Amino acid sequence: MKTRFLLPFCLAGLAHAQVYTPPAQNNPPPAQTTPNDTAPSQQSQEKQPGPLGQEIPMLDPAAETITVGGVAIPLGDNRLLRARFEKYLSQPPESDEAAAKYRQTIAEILATISPFHEGGPDLYGAFKQLPGASVYPGDANLCGSLAESIYMAMLAKQDVNGLKKLNKGMEDEKNALIKEADFTSRQDKGTRLKETTTKDKNGDVTSHKSNEQTPGTGNVSLRYQDQVRRITEIEALKKANIIKTEAQTIRTKAQYQVSMVQWFVQRRYEHVLMAARFYNQIWKDGDATLRIDKNSDVSKLFSESVGVSPTVASLDSLSNEAIRETTKYIEAFDLMVSRNELHSASQRLMEAYALGEYLAPVATLSLEKKRRIADYVRDLHELYGTLQARDYTKTQELATRLKTVARDFPSSKVDSAIAAYTLASDLAIEEAKAHLLAKESDKAAQKIKAAAELWPTNPKLSEFRTLVSNSSGIVTARNDFDRLISEGNFREIARRQYEIAPTI
Repeated sequence: MKTRFLLPFCLAGLAHAQVYTPPAQNNPPPAQTTPNDTAPSQQSQEKQPGPLGQEIPMLDPAAETITVGGVAIPLGDNRLLRARFEKYLSQPPESDEAAAKYRQTIAEILATISPFHEGGPDLYGAFKQLPGASVYPGDANLCGSLAESIYMAMLAKQDVNGLKKLNKGMEDEKNALIKEADFTSRQDKGTRLKETTTKDKNGDVTSHKSNEQTPGTGNVSLRYQDQVRRITEIEALKKANIIKTEAQTIRTKAQYQVSMVQWFVQRRYEHVLMAARFYNQIWKDGDATLRIDKNSDVSKLFSESVGVSPTVASLDSLSNEAIRETTKYIEAFDLMVSRNELHSASQRLMEAYALGEYLAPVATLSLEKKRRIADYVRDLHELYGTLQARDYTKTQELATRLKTVARDFPSSKVDSAIAAYTLASDLAIEEAKAHLLAKESDKAAQKIKAAAELWPTNPKLSEFRTLVSNSSGIVTARNDFDRLISEGNFREIARRQYEIAPTI
Protein backbone atom coordinates (compact mmCIF):
# COMPACT_ATOMS: atom_id res chain seq x y z
CA MET A 1 0.00 0.00 0.00
CA LYS A 2 1.72 3.11 -1.24
CA THR A 3 -0.96 5.58 -0.34
CA ARG A 4 -0.03 8.05 2.34
CA PHE A 5 -2.65 8.29 5.01
CA LEU A 6 -3.82 11.23 7.07
CA LEU A 7 -4.55 10.42 10.70
CA PRO A 8 -6.86 13.03 12.30
CA PHE A 9 -8.02 10.77 15.15
CA CYS A 10 -11.28 11.79 16.80
CA LEU A 11 -10.75 10.88 20.46
CA ALA A 12 -13.73 10.98 22.78
CA GLY A 13 -12.24 8.84 25.50
CA LEU A 14 -9.76 9.49 28.23
CA ALA A 15 -8.57 13.08 28.04
CA HIS A 16 -10.97 14.33 25.44
CA ALA A 17 -13.25 17.36 25.51
CA GLN A 18 -16.09 15.85 27.50
CA VAL A 19 -18.28 18.80 28.39
CA TYR A 20 -21.50 18.97 30.31
CA THR A 21 -24.65 19.35 28.22
CA PRO A 22 -27.73 20.49 30.19
CA PRO A 23 -31.18 19.20 29.24
CA ALA A 24 -33.81 21.27 27.47
CA GLN A 25 -35.63 23.89 29.50
CA ASN A 26 -38.96 22.08 29.21
CA ASN A 27 -37.64 18.80 30.64
CA PRO A 28 -38.27 18.00 34.29
CA PRO A 29 -35.21 18.40 36.55
CA PRO A 30 -34.81 14.69 37.44
CA ALA A 31 -34.39 13.81 33.78
CA GLN A 32 -31.26 15.91 33.29
CA THR A 33 -28.36 14.47 31.37
CA THR A 34 -25.12 13.99 33.23
CA PRO A 35 -21.75 13.49 31.60
CA ASN A 36 -20.00 10.16 31.48
CA ASP A 37 -16.28 9.48 31.71
CA THR A 38 -16.64 6.86 29.00
CA ALA A 39 -17.58 7.35 25.39
CA PRO A 40 -21.21 6.99 24.29
CA SER A 41 -22.44 3.68 22.97
CA GLN A 42 -21.68 2.91 19.37
CA GLN A 43 -25.34 2.05 18.79
CA SER A 44 -26.37 5.61 19.54
CA GLN A 45 -24.10 7.01 16.86
CA GLU A 46 -24.63 6.60 13.14
CA LYS A 47 -21.47 6.37 11.09
CA GLN A 48 -21.37 8.97 8.37
CA PRO A 49 -19.61 7.71 5.24
CA GLY A 50 -16.61 9.67 4.06
CA PRO A 51 -16.50 11.40 0.68
CA LEU A 52 -14.49 8.52 -0.79
CA GLY A 53 -15.51 5.71 1.55
CA GLN A 54 -13.70 4.76 4.76
CA GLU A 55 -10.35 6.27 3.85
CA ILE A 56 -10.33 8.91 6.63
CA PRO A 57 -8.60 7.45 9.71
CA MET A 58 -10.57 7.76 12.94
CA LEU A 59 -10.24 6.64 16.55
CA ASP A 60 -13.47 5.12 17.88
CA PRO A 61 -13.11 4.63 21.66
CA ALA A 62 -16.59 3.11 21.92
CA ALA A 63 -15.62 0.31 19.56
CA GLU A 64 -12.05 0.17 20.92
CA THR A 65 -10.60 0.51 17.42
CA ILE A 66 -8.35 2.89 15.60
CA THR A 67 -8.57 3.24 11.81
CA VAL A 68 -5.36 3.75 9.87
CA GLY A 69 -5.61 4.04 6.11
CA GLY A 70 -9.10 2.55 6.16
CA VAL A 71 -8.04 -0.42 8.30
CA ALA A 72 -9.62 -0.72 11.75
CA ILE A 73 -7.02 -1.80 14.30
CA PRO A 74 -8.39 -3.13 17.62
CA LEU A 75 -7.02 -1.46 20.72
CA GLY A 76 -8.63 -3.62 23.38
CA ASP A 77 -10.94 -2.49 26.15
CA ASN A 78 -11.23 1.30 26.37
CA ARG A 79 -11.22 1.32 30.18
CA LEU A 80 -8.08 -0.79 30.15
CA LEU A 81 -6.49 1.64 27.71
CA ARG A 82 -7.44 4.52 30.00
CA ALA A 83 -5.89 2.82 33.02
CA ARG A 84 -2.72 2.13 31.05
CA PHE A 85 -2.59 5.74 29.88
CA GLU A 86 -2.85 7.01 33.46
CA LYS A 87 -0.07 4.61 34.43
CA TYR A 88 2.01 5.88 31.51
CA LEU A 89 1.64 9.48 32.71
CA SER A 90 3.21 8.51 36.04
CA GLN A 91 6.12 6.52 34.61
CA PRO A 92 9.62 7.93 34.08
CA PRO A 93 10.77 8.13 30.45
CA GLU A 94 12.63 5.21 28.90
CA SER A 95 15.70 7.26 28.12
CA ASP A 96 18.43 5.39 29.99
CA GLU A 97 21.49 3.82 28.38
CA ALA A 98 19.86 0.38 28.05
CA ALA A 99 16.85 1.83 26.23
CA ALA A 100 19.07 3.83 23.88
CA LYS A 101 21.15 0.71 23.10
CA TYR A 102 17.98 -1.30 22.46
CA ARG A 103 16.62 1.22 19.97
CA GLN A 104 20.00 1.41 18.26
CA THR A 105 20.02 -2.38 17.92
CA ILE A 106 16.51 -2.36 16.40
CA ALA A 107 17.62 0.31 13.92
CA GLU A 108 20.71 -1.73 13.00
CA ILE A 109 18.62 -4.85 12.43
CA LEU A 110 16.23 -2.97 10.15
CA ALA A 111 19.16 -1.46 8.25
CA THR A 112 20.96 -4.81 7.92
CA ILE A 113 17.94 -6.61 6.49
CA SER A 114 16.88 -3.65 4.34
CA PRO A 115 16.99 -3.97 0.53
CA PHE A 116 19.07 -0.78 0.52
CA HIS A 117 21.82 -2.35 2.64
CA GLU A 118 25.21 -2.16 0.98
CA GLY A 119 25.84 -5.51 -0.61
CA GLY A 120 22.22 -6.54 -0.26
CA PRO A 121 20.20 -7.71 2.75
CA ASP A 122 22.21 -9.73 5.26
CA LEU A 123 19.77 -12.28 6.67
CA TYR A 124 22.19 -14.01 9.03
CA GLY A 125 23.84 -10.78 10.15
CA ALA A 126 20.49 -9.34 11.20
CA PHE A 127 19.40 -12.63 12.77
CA LYS A 128 22.46 -12.69 15.06
CA GLN A 129 21.48 -9.30 16.56
CA LEU A 130 18.00 -10.40 17.68
CA PRO A 131 19.12 -12.12 20.95
CA GLY A 132 20.85 -8.92 22.07
CA ALA A 133 17.67 -6.90 21.59
CA SER A 134 15.48 -9.46 23.37
CA VAL A 135 17.23 -8.96 26.74
CA TYR A 136 15.82 -5.43 27.10
CA PRO A 137 12.76 -5.56 29.44
CA GLY A 138 10.71 -3.24 27.25
CA ASP A 139 11.03 -5.67 24.36
CA ALA A 140 9.04 -8.33 26.27
CA ASN A 141 11.28 -10.93 24.54
CA LEU A 142 9.47 -10.35 21.25
CA CYS A 143 12.80 -10.31 19.42
CA GLY A 144 13.41 -13.75 20.89
CA SER A 145 10.04 -14.89 19.57
CA LEU A 146 10.93 -13.45 16.16
CA ALA A 147 14.25 -15.29 16.19
CA GLU A 148 12.44 -18.53 17.05
CA SER A 149 9.97 -18.03 14.20
CA ILE A 150 12.83 -17.38 11.76
CA TYR A 151 14.70 -20.45 13.00
CA MET A 152 11.65 -22.69 12.56
CA ALA A 153 11.06 -21.24 9.10
CA MET A 154 14.64 -21.97 8.08
CA LEU A 155 14.39 -25.55 9.38
CA ALA A 156 11.17 -26.04 7.45
CA LYS A 157 12.83 -24.58 4.38
CA GLN A 158 15.68 -27.08 4.74
CA ASP A 159 13.13 -29.91 4.85
CA VAL A 160 11.52 -28.51 1.73
CA ASN A 161 14.90 -28.31 0.01
CA GLY A 162 15.58 -31.91 1.04
CA LEU A 163 12.31 -33.01 -0.51
CA LYS A 164 13.18 -31.13 -3.67
CA LYS A 165 16.56 -32.88 -3.84
CA LEU A 166 14.81 -36.21 -3.28
CA ASN A 167 12.43 -35.44 -6.12
CA LYS A 168 15.35 -34.54 -8.36
CA GLY A 169 17.03 -37.86 -7.56
CA MET A 170 13.84 -39.75 -8.32
CA GLU A 171 13.45 -37.80 -11.55
CA ASP A 172 16.97 -38.81 -12.60
CA GLU A 173 16.18 -42.43 -11.76
CA LYS A 174 12.97 -42.27 -13.77
CA ASN A 175 14.75 -40.82 -16.80
CA ALA A 176 17.37 -43.56 -16.62
CA LEU A 177 14.68 -46.23 -16.40
CA ILE A 178 12.83 -44.73 -19.35
CA LYS A 179 15.98 -44.79 -21.49
CA GLU A 180 16.74 -48.35 -20.47
CA ALA A 181 13.17 -49.48 -21.09
CA ASP A 182 13.14 -47.82 -24.50
CA PHE A 183 16.40 -49.51 -25.42
CA THR A 184 15.12 -52.86 -24.16
CA SER A 185 11.86 -52.61 -26.06
CA ARG A 186 13.73 -51.84 -29.30
CA GLN A 187 16.81 -54.05 -29.07
CA ASP A 188 15.84 -57.20 -27.17
CA LYS A 189 15.17 -60.12 -29.55
CA GLY A 190 12.83 -63.03 -29.16
CA THR A 191 13.45 -66.61 -30.52
CA ARG A 192 10.81 -68.60 -32.41
CA LEU A 193 10.82 -71.91 -34.28
CA LYS A 194 10.70 -71.54 -38.08
CA GLU A 195 9.75 -74.45 -40.36
CA THR A 196 10.61 -74.43 -44.11
CA THR A 197 9.96 -76.97 -46.90
CA THR A 198 11.99 -77.74 -50.04
CA LYS A 199 11.52 -80.02 -53.10
CA ASP A 200 14.27 -82.11 -54.62
CA LYS A 201 14.70 -83.15 -58.27
CA ASN A 202 12.50 -86.12 -57.86
CA GLY A 203 9.65 -83.97 -56.50
CA ASP A 204 9.97 -85.13 -52.92
CA VAL A 205 9.14 -82.54 -50.24
CA THR A 206 11.60 -82.12 -47.40
CA SER A 207 10.77 -80.19 -44.12
CA HIS A 208 13.44 -78.13 -42.27
CA LYS A 209 13.10 -76.60 -38.75
CA SER A 210 15.29 -73.71 -37.35
CA ASN A 211 15.31 -70.98 -34.64
CA GLU A 212 14.62 -67.41 -35.88
CA GLN A 213 15.63 -64.17 -34.03
CA THR A 214 12.77 -61.61 -33.82
CA PRO A 215 13.93 -58.02 -32.88
CA GLY A 216 11.77 -55.52 -30.79
CA THR A 217 10.07 -58.05 -28.54
CA GLY A 218 11.58 -56.81 -25.19
CA ASN A 219 8.33 -55.06 -24.15
CA VAL A 220 6.77 -58.38 -23.26
CA SER A 221 9.51 -59.34 -20.84
CA LEU A 222 9.13 -59.28 -17.05
CA ARG A 223 12.10 -56.95 -16.78
CA TYR A 224 10.42 -54.41 -19.01
CA GLN A 225 7.17 -54.66 -17.02
CA ASP A 226 9.11 -54.08 -13.78
CA GLN A 227 10.72 -50.97 -15.26
CA VAL A 228 7.31 -49.58 -16.22
CA ARG A 229 5.99 -50.28 -12.72
CA ARG A 230 8.97 -48.48 -11.14
CA ILE A 231 8.51 -45.46 -13.40
CA THR A 232 4.84 -45.20 -12.35
CA GLU A 233 5.81 -45.57 -8.70
CA ILE A 234 8.42 -42.81 -8.95
CA GLU A 235 5.90 -40.45 -10.53
CA ALA A 236 3.42 -41.08 -7.68
CA LEU A 237 6.12 -40.48 -5.05
CA LYS A 238 7.13 -37.25 -6.77
CA LYS A 239 3.58 -35.93 -6.73
CA ALA A 240 3.21 -36.87 -3.05
CA ASN A 241 6.44 -35.05 -2.22
CA ILE A 242 5.32 -31.98 -4.18
CA ILE A 243 2.04 -31.88 -2.23
CA LYS A 244 3.94 -32.35 1.02
CA THR A 245 6.34 -29.56 0.08
CA GLU A 246 3.54 -27.13 -0.73
CA ALA A 247 1.63 -28.00 2.44
CA GLN A 248 4.72 -27.57 4.60
CA THR A 249 5.53 -24.22 2.99
CA ILE A 250 1.99 -22.94 3.51
CA ARG A 251 1.93 -24.18 7.11
CA THR A 252 5.27 -22.56 7.91
CA LYS A 253 4.23 -19.26 6.31
CA ALA A 254 0.94 -19.27 8.22
CA GLN A 255 2.72 -19.84 11.54
CA TYR A 256 5.13 -17.02 10.79
CA GLN A 257 2.35 -14.67 9.70
CA VAL A 258 0.37 -15.28 12.89
CA SER A 259 3.17 -13.64 14.87
CA MET A 260 3.25 -10.69 12.46
CA VAL A 261 -0.49 -10.06 12.79
CA GLN A 262 -0.32 -10.39 16.56
CA TRP A 263 2.48 -7.83 16.82
CA PHE A 264 0.59 -5.49 14.52
CA VAL A 265 -2.52 -5.65 16.71
CA GLN A 266 -0.32 -5.08 19.78
CA ARG A 267 1.10 -1.96 18.07
CA ARG A 268 4.63 -3.40 17.99
CA TYR A 269 5.25 -1.84 14.61
CA GLU A 270 9.04 -2.11 14.63
CA HIS A 271 8.78 -5.87 15.15
CA VAL A 272 6.31 -6.04 12.26
CA LEU A 273 8.83 -4.26 10.03
CA MET A 274 11.62 -6.63 11.03
CA ALA A 275 9.41 -9.68 10.53
CA ALA A 276 8.28 -8.45 7.11
CA ARG A 277 11.85 -7.93 5.90
CA PHE A 278 12.96 -11.30 7.22
CA TYR A 279 9.94 -12.86 5.50
CA ASN A 280 10.98 -11.46 2.13
CA GLN A 281 14.46 -12.93 2.54
CA ILE A 282 13.31 -16.35 3.73
CA TRP A 283 10.67 -16.84 1.04
CA LYS A 284 11.60 -15.30 -2.29
CA ASP A 285 8.75 -16.80 -4.27
CA GLY A 286 6.79 -13.52 -4.30
CA ASP A 287 3.89 -15.03 -2.33
CA ALA A 288 3.14 -12.46 0.42
CA THR A 289 -0.59 -13.05 0.99
CA LEU A 290 -1.52 -13.48 4.65
CA ARG A 291 -2.96 -16.96 5.12
CA ILE A 292 -5.71 -16.29 7.62
CA ASP A 293 -9.32 -17.34 7.82
CA LYS A 294 -11.50 -15.22 5.55
CA ASN A 295 -14.13 -15.00 8.29
CA SER A 296 -11.66 -13.95 10.99
CA ASP A 297 -11.64 -10.46 12.47
CA VAL A 298 -8.12 -9.81 11.19
CA SER A 299 -9.11 -10.61 7.62
CA LYS A 300 -12.16 -8.37 7.91
CA LEU A 301 -9.91 -5.50 9.03
CA PHE A 302 -8.62 -5.34 5.47
CA SER A 303 -11.36 -6.85 3.30
CA GLU A 304 -14.21 -4.78 4.78
CA SER A 305 -12.16 -1.59 5.11
CA VAL A 306 -10.19 -1.31 1.88
CA GLY A 307 -11.63 -4.25 -0.05
CA VAL A 308 -8.33 -6.07 -0.59
CA SER A 309 -6.75 -9.22 0.80
CA PRO A 310 -4.18 -8.55 3.54
CA THR A 311 -0.55 -9.03 2.60
CA VAL A 312 2.82 -8.77 4.28
CA ALA A 313 3.46 -5.58 2.31
CA SER A 314 0.23 -4.02 3.63
CA LEU A 315 1.29 -4.69 7.23
CA ASP A 316 4.70 -3.18 6.47
CA SER A 317 3.14 -0.07 4.92
CA LEU A 318 0.64 0.47 7.72
CA SER A 319 3.35 0.03 10.35
CA ASN A 320 5.53 2.68 8.69
CA GLU A 321 2.55 5.02 8.49
CA ALA A 322 1.69 4.48 12.16
CA ILE A 323 5.29 5.24 13.19
CA ARG A 324 5.28 8.46 11.16
CA GLU A 325 1.93 9.61 12.53
CA THR A 326 2.98 8.93 16.12
CA THR A 327 6.01 11.16 15.62
CA LYS A 328 3.81 13.92 14.19
CA TYR A 329 1.43 13.73 17.14
CA ILE A 330 4.27 14.07 19.64
CA GLU A 331 5.60 17.09 17.73
CA ALA A 332 2.15 18.68 17.89
CA PHE A 333 1.95 17.81 21.60
CA ASP A 334 5.25 19.55 22.37
CA LEU A 335 4.11 22.67 20.54
CA MET A 336 0.79 22.79 22.39
CA VAL A 337 2.42 22.27 25.78
CA SER A 338 4.77 25.18 25.09
CA ARG A 339 1.68 27.33 24.47
CA ASN A 340 -0.11 26.09 27.63
CA GLU A 341 -2.83 24.53 25.47
CA LEU A 342 -3.09 21.53 27.77
CA HIS A 343 -6.55 20.47 26.68
CA SER A 344 -5.54 19.92 23.05
CA ALA A 345 -2.15 18.60 24.16
CA SER A 346 -3.82 15.92 26.30
CA GLN A 347 -5.83 14.81 23.26
CA ARG A 348 -2.75 14.64 21.02
CA LEU A 349 -0.82 12.68 23.64
CA MET A 350 -3.68 10.24 24.11
CA GLU A 351 -3.90 9.72 20.36
CA ALA A 352 -0.14 9.19 20.12
CA TYR A 353 -0.25 6.72 23.01
CA ALA A 354 -3.21 4.82 21.56
CA LEU A 355 -1.45 4.50 18.22
CA GLY A 356 2.20 3.98 19.21
CA GLU A 357 2.52 3.13 22.88
CA TYR A 358 5.87 1.37 22.42
CA LEU A 359 7.48 3.77 19.96
CA ALA A 360 10.43 5.94 20.95
CA PRO A 361 8.71 9.38 20.71
CA VAL A 362 6.06 8.25 23.21
CA ALA A 363 8.33 6.21 25.48
CA THR A 364 10.99 8.94 25.83
CA LEU A 365 8.61 11.82 26.62
CA SER A 366 9.81 13.78 29.66
CA LEU A 367 8.13 13.13 33.02
CA GLU A 368 7.59 16.86 33.62
CA LYS A 369 5.36 17.20 30.58
CA LYS A 370 3.49 14.01 31.40
CA ARG A 371 2.84 15.18 34.97
CA ARG A 372 1.33 18.43 33.69
CA ILE A 373 -1.04 16.43 31.54
CA ALA A 374 -1.76 14.03 34.41
CA ASP A 375 -2.72 16.90 36.73
CA TYR A 376 -4.93 18.43 34.06
CA VAL A 377 -6.63 15.12 33.25
CA ARG A 378 -7.21 14.41 36.95
CA ASP A 379 -8.88 17.80 37.46
CA LEU A 380 -10.87 17.28 34.27
CA HIS A 381 -12.26 13.96 35.49
CA GLU A 382 -12.97 15.47 38.90
CA LEU A 383 -14.90 18.20 37.10
CA TYR A 384 -16.99 15.53 35.38
CA GLY A 385 -17.58 13.88 38.74
CA THR A 386 -18.77 17.08 40.39
CA LEU A 387 -21.12 17.70 37.48
CA GLN A 388 -22.57 14.23 37.91
CA ALA A 389 -22.97 14.89 41.64
CA ARG A 390 -24.46 18.37 40.86
CA ASP A 391 -21.94 20.04 43.17
CA TYR A 392 -21.77 23.28 41.22
CA THR A 393 -19.75 25.12 43.86
CA LYS A 394 -16.88 22.66 43.50
CA THR A 395 -17.44 22.56 39.74
CA GLN A 396 -16.97 26.32 39.54
CA GLU A 397 -13.70 26.08 41.49
CA LEU A 398 -12.37 23.35 39.21
CA ALA A 399 -13.47 25.16 36.06
CA THR A 400 -11.68 28.30 37.23
CA ARG A 401 -8.52 26.31 37.95
CA LEU A 402 -8.62 24.52 34.59
CA LYS A 403 -9.09 27.79 32.73
CA THR A 404 -6.02 29.11 34.52
CA VAL A 405 -3.69 26.22 33.64
CA ALA A 406 -5.10 25.50 30.16
CA ARG A 407 -5.79 28.45 27.94
CA ASP A 408 -7.77 26.27 25.52
CA PHE A 409 -10.07 24.67 28.10
CA PRO A 410 -13.61 24.63 26.57
CA SER A 411 -15.54 26.12 29.47
CA SER A 412 -18.57 27.52 27.65
CA LYS A 413 -20.91 24.59 28.21
CA VAL A 414 -19.64 24.04 31.73
CA ASP A 415 -20.24 27.68 32.64
CA SER A 416 -23.66 27.58 31.00
CA ALA A 417 -24.62 24.46 32.92
CA ILE A 418 -23.49 25.98 36.22
CA ALA A 419 -25.39 29.21 35.57
CA ALA A 420 -28.55 27.44 34.40
CA TYR A 421 -28.86 24.92 37.22
CA THR A 422 -27.84 27.26 40.04
CA LEU A 423 -30.33 29.87 38.85
CA ALA A 424 -33.08 27.27 38.48
CA SER A 425 -32.40 25.98 41.99
CA ASP A 426 -32.41 29.50 43.50
CA LEU A 427 -35.68 30.37 41.75
CA ALA A 428 -37.28 27.15 42.98
CA ILE A 429 -36.29 28.02 46.55
CA GLU A 430 -37.79 31.50 46.24
CA GLU A 431 -41.01 30.00 44.90
CA ALA A 432 -41.03 27.56 47.81
CA LYS A 433 -40.76 30.49 50.23
CA ALA A 434 -43.66 32.22 48.53
CA HIS A 435 -45.82 29.09 48.71
CA LEU A 436 -44.90 28.65 52.36
CA LEU A 437 -45.99 32.18 53.21
CA ALA A 438 -49.19 31.58 51.24
CA LYS A 439 -49.89 28.52 53.40
CA GLU A 440 -49.43 26.23 50.35
CA SER A 441 -47.25 23.64 52.01
CA ASP A 442 -47.65 20.96 49.31
CA LYS A 443 -46.52 23.29 46.53
CA ALA A 444 -43.67 24.54 48.71
CA ALA A 445 -42.53 20.94 49.25
CA GLN A 446 -42.57 20.25 45.50
CA LYS A 447 -40.52 23.34 44.74
CA ILE A 448 -37.97 22.69 47.44
CA LYS A 449 -37.62 19.09 46.21
CA ALA A 450 -36.99 20.33 42.69
CA ALA A 451 -34.41 22.81 44.00
CA ALA A 452 -32.61 20.06 45.91
CA GLU A 453 -32.53 17.79 42.85
CA LEU A 454 -31.08 20.57 40.71
CA TRP A 455 -28.42 21.60 43.23
CA PRO A 456 -28.19 19.42 46.34
CA THR A 457 -25.45 21.58 47.90
CA ASN A 458 -27.19 24.93 47.36
CA PRO A 459 -26.40 27.12 50.42
CA LYS A 460 -29.90 28.60 50.25
CA LEU A 461 -31.34 25.21 51.15
CA SER A 462 -29.88 25.67 54.63
CA GLU A 463 -31.45 29.11 54.83
CA PHE A 464 -34.81 27.65 53.84
CA ARG A 465 -34.43 24.93 56.47
CA THR A 466 -33.82 27.62 59.11
CA LEU A 467 -36.82 29.55 57.85
CA VAL A 468 -39.04 26.48 58.15
CA SER A 469 -37.79 25.80 61.67
CA ASN A 470 -38.47 29.38 62.72
CA SER A 471 -41.87 29.45 61.05
CA SER A 472 -43.22 26.54 63.06
CA GLY A 473 -44.19 28.97 65.87
CA ILE A 474 -45.89 31.26 63.35
CA VAL A 475 -47.96 28.40 62.00
CA THR A 476 -48.95 27.41 65.54
CA ALA A 477 -50.00 31.00 66.37
CA ARG A 478 -52.08 31.20 63.18
CA ASN A 479 -53.82 27.93 63.96
CA ASP A 480 -54.55 29.10 67.52
CA PHE A 481 -55.98 32.38 66.18
CA ASP A 482 -58.30 30.53 63.81
CA ARG A 483 -59.41 28.22 66.58
CA LEU A 484 -60.06 31.08 69.04
CA ILE A 485 -62.10 32.95 66.41
CA SER A 486 -64.24 29.91 65.77
CA GLU A 487 -64.76 29.50 69.52
CA GLY A 488 -65.47 33.21 70.03
CA ASN A 489 -62.81 33.38 72.73
CA PHE A 490 -61.92 37.04 72.23
CA ARG A 491 -60.58 37.38 75.77
CA GLU A 492 -57.75 34.90 74.95
CA ILE A 493 -57.10 36.71 71.69
CA ALA A 494 -56.75 40.01 73.54
CA ARG A 495 -54.41 38.42 76.04
CA ARG A 496 -52.14 37.01 73.27
CA GLN A 497 -52.47 39.98 70.94
CA TYR A 498 -48.73 40.71 70.87
CA GLU A 499 -47.97 37.05 69.99
CA ILE A 500 -50.69 36.65 67.37
CA ALA A 501 -50.63 40.04 65.66
CA PRO A 502 -47.22 39.65 63.87
CA THR A 503 -48.30 36.31 62.31
CA ILE A 504 -51.51 37.65 60.76
